[in-house]
Amino acid sequence: MATNERTDVRAAREAGRASVLIIGGGINGIATFRDLALQGVDVLLVERDDFASGASSASSHMIHGGIRYLENGEFRLVKESVQERNDLLKTAPHYVKPLETTIPIYSTFSGILTAPFRFLFHGSGKPRERGALLIKTGLTIYDTFSRDGGNVPRHRFRGRRKSLEDLPRLNPRVKYTATYYDASAHDPERLALDVLRDAERAGGRALNHVEAIGMDADGVLLRDAESGDEFRIVTDVVVNASGPWTDLTNAALGTGTAFMGGTKGSHIVLDHPELMAATAGREIFFEHSDGRIVLIYPLKGKVLVGTTDLEADPREPAVCTEEEIDYFFDLIGHVFPSIPVDRSQIVYRFSGIRPLPHHDDIAPGFVSRDYRIERRKDAGLPPVLSLVGGKWTTFRALGESLADRVLAELGRPRVTTTKGVRIGGGVGYPRTPRRTVEWLRQNVGDSARGRVLFVRYGTRAAHVAAYLGEGEDEPLLGDQLSTRELLWMIEKEHARHVADILFRRTNLVFTGDADAATVRTVAEAMAPVLGWDAATTDAEVESTVRSLRERHGVDLATEPAGR
Repeated sequence: MATNERTDVRAAREAGRASVLIIGGGINGIATFRDLALQGVDVLLVERDDFASGASSASSHMIHGGIRYLENGEFRLVKESVQERNDLLKTAPHYVKPLETTIPIYSTFSGILTAPFRFLFHGSGKPRERGALLIKTGLTIYDTFSRDGGNVPRHRFRGRRKSLEDLPRLNPRVKYTATYYDASAHDPERLALDVLRDAERAGGRALNHVEAIGMDADGVLLRDAESGDEFRIVTDVVVNASGPWTDLTNAALGTGTAFMGGTKGSHIVLDHPELMAATAGREIFFEHSDGRIVLIYPLKGKVLVGTTDLEADPREPAVCTEEEIDYFFDLIGHVFPSIPVDRSQIVYRFSGIRPLPHHDDIAPGFVSRDYRIERRKDAGLPPVLSLVGGKWTTFRALGESLADRVLAELGRPRVTTTKGVRIGGGVGYPRTPRRTVEWLRQNVGDSARGRVLFVRYGTRAAHVAAYLGEGEDEPLLGDQLSTRELLWMIEKEHARHVADILFRRTNLVFTGDADAATVRTVAEAMAPVLGWDAATTDAEVESTVRSLRERHGVDLATEPAGR
């Protein structure tokens, strides 16, 4: 056994058992983890990388009902999605905010004949532009699912003149605009961590950087990526929530499946004040010339542009290509033709694989975003429940459905629900500017640093601030991070690597605010806490810089070690 074994890994190894083992620490695995923990089930979650580092980290930062799924006839999914969206606006108000969304429309009747064909034949046929009549019909149906007792405004239509008054930089060819409300998820990775923390508070156990590599009658074999140690966990039920990697996980467990057929979705983040102003604070959600639904979305003082929908191999890293960037620039020109954009304005790019089911010849954009659960039980082995599909918006409902299947396997009743239950820093969240100032003054201080904590943690910032006050705390990255907050992220949020900090526990790389000095500073601050020597610290820096360059298009000039 290696001497650098983590305390939580040692505890899991020594226990040697969990009633339920969840493999995969994306949002859907985490939601199932929370649900089962709240039922009092002995549940262990393992994730081979960091929590919410796979498909969950590559979303469009939206919590939405999926209006375009109506065209596929997925009424159940749309209804569930808008209900869950409305629920998250109340249970996670620290991360989920209302989002005004506008669709520019360039024709009146286009798509009327082809939409029923796509509805009946599930995405077959050539994409055609969706005109005002088709969009009006869809939004009317959407309103019936979406309004939450009247709390969500009805959609509105505008003609060309009024549309250009509202958004003067729009393409002057626009005939109409349609505006409705969905929601944004400003920090989806932190939302996932908040759900995880709630599960741990309820008694669940979670390990990141631990991979499932085999299964036999003696249990599921796990490998700790930190120490290299392998150990077994005996369990009654295995849940495979590996997302796009579900088939690969099943293969490692000795169970061959062919459930998945995920597609790649890429995004770019632009530092572009002119484009930012042109959106007027709205998401611009529209159909590009190829029939793909795409978006231009103001977020964190930058502009997010996405997304593509391309066939992908989960065995290969998903990377946003130069061809995809050309596609994004083309779509910006389609909507805002007078606004120039170039590669120098890109501060970050990212790509992920959607956990979609195998879809044969169905066009990627029309593959169902719904989910299902597949069960397999081999003699002498625990049943394996594999999750196929799923999306960010429905994580709570999906987790409840999957937990119900697990409870049935265990012969246990459901004792509570997660519906309407506030998540982490959403408890006691102030809803008005005045109450926000009062809360800040009483808990973290109405200062730049206090507001960073409040945005990052919601009302959980009060616990963080108390922790910061219990020891010596010095600024590490100005107002954005301090030495003792870094310790909080390591001790309370399972951060093990520089990338865990910069990519998921803060948004510094997303906004283009992490340079080579930032990477080095964080690495050298983590080193004494995690026992890294100089070579390990340098390797952490090099790994993070390489990931930024190769996976995210950010080329940092590496700086020499400060020693």
